[in-house]
Amino acid sequence: MLYRTSEHKPYDRNAAIVYSDQWALGRNPLYLDYSNLGGDCTNFISQCLYAGSQVMNYDIYMGWYYIDGNRKAPAWTGVEFLYQFLTRRIASPGPYGREVSMFEVQPGDIIQLSFNQEGRFGHSLFITQCGSPPRLDNILINTHSRDRFRYPLTGYSWKYIRFIKILGVWN
Repeated sequence: MLYRTSEHKPYDRNAAIVYSDQWALGRNPLYLDYSNLGGDCTNFISQCLYAGSQVMNYDIYMGWYYIDGNRKAPAWTGVEFLYQFLTRRIASPGPYGREVSMFEVQPGDIIQLSFNQEGRFGHSLFITQCGSPPRLDNILINTHSRDRFRYPLTGYSWKYIRFIKILGVWN
């Protein structure tokens, strides 16, 4: 269970979505493009989350931050590390969330995909639009590596899928 403190603030979903739409098919020059270094998807997702949270966590071991291409937290660019950071149980600076069913997501939340039988998640997607209730056929995403803008989730094939609802931000 997450601890509640007065240092909690709401996640600005709209700011995250606006950022996501602006940079889905391009690269913000303030960040290194990791497309040729293992993929840029989670770097892009972190940028979107930062646009909606405006808080980084500079903890050298368990943080989520970006200073430059060589000084960043593993959670900024790594799929599993981002999942671990977002679903942490101790209040620390930055956005936080929890894994939920597809029916609980909304624009501004995250999807992660595994393409192999072992269940290793290797791709992150940003939800820009979904119906009510959300279904596989009415969720649209933005992502990098193979850049997508308001692309249908059903355009992907996967072995496993997980949905991460962003609940708020710790200051």
